[in-house]
Amino acid sequence: MSKRKLNRRQQWRIAKIQQEREARARKREESLAHAEDEGDLGPEQTGMVIANYGTQVLVESPAASEGEPGLRQRCHVRANIDTLVTGDRVAWRPSVGESTGGLGVVGARLPRHSELQRPDRYGDMKTVAANIDRILIVIAPYPEPFANAIDRYLVAAETTGIQPLLLLNKIDLIDESNRDSLQELLRPYPDLGYPILRLSTKTGEGLDDLLATLAEGTSVFVGQSGVGKSSLINGLLPSAGARTGALSEATQKGTHTTTAAELFHLPGGGDLIDSPGIREFGLWHMSEQELLEGFVEFRPFIGHCRFRDCRHQSEPGCAIQQALERGDISERRMDSYLHLRNSLENE
Repeated sequence: MSKRKLNRRQQWRIAKIQQEREARARKREESLAHAEDEGDLGPEQTGMVIANYGTQVLVESPAASEGEPGLRQRCHVRANIDTLVTGDRVAWRPSVGESTGGLGVVGARLPRHSELQRPDRYGDMKTVAANIDRILIVIAPYPEPFANAIDRYLVAAETTGIQPLLLLNKIDLIDESNRDSLQELLRPYPDLGYPILRLSTKTGEGLDDLLATLAEGTSVFVGQSGVGKSSLINGLLPSAGARTGALSEATQKGTHTTTAAELFHLPGGGDLIDSPGIREFGLWHMSEQELLEGFVEFRPFIGHCRFRDCRHQSEPGCAIQQALERGDISERRMDSYLHLRNSLENE
């Protein structure tokens, strides 16, 4: 489909907006250069972006000694720096004078060891958080979890190279009506290398295990609405002020409540990033090969089919189907793969 052609007035308006943006950027750079000349910026140091406000970011440097708070300051971002997100590590200079209005300056973004991305509304990949060590996929007895949804999150996590694990929240809601189905749903995952944590914020059961896991690096919660992500943050960090969305009694589905990406320091160690941009993963941007490799138990058999264009269904000499027949791949995971592949094609 060809792109829509802009009329003359639309072209003029776009050019005018771009000129205004460039003028603001030049003015900001001139102001920063003046601050440097006046000595209103302190020595360069490393820090981490703990919140993003569009054209400005909140940066925090490590404390000089244990028990003391680190230096935290809102900052301008140099025009030549790629987009910054929560979790980015940066080189920056704090404000020590009046010419910057109390704002520091980020001069460089340091290399990332991981990125969490999702497609934006135009189909381009957008990084929403950086330097994450762990993705916790939150599920709950209600709304009812499904294998396809869990596998969708796991595949998306695998493509990032970030360790995923499952967190079964609200275990106080487990009873005779759903216990067996939940056990059957989660049964395959530990053997695939996906640990399962079980937690109730109501009773406190499993909280120590969760805190011990979160203490190791930087984590994010993902999962469908209503599984209790904001309630978890309230329980872990009451001062964070995360608003809890009420679960609809009629539909058993929740609403998105967090409005800005922010990094929180946990009292027992470790960091937690909460952002609406990391709540849902879209898979339609993935290739079929990436989807296939996202199923970890498929990997030893990829590339061993008789035909290069094998669809892994009824073709002779299919290594994936042979693994399925031997029991190396479960029927349920194979069904999930085929379901997700079909959804990729449809999307």
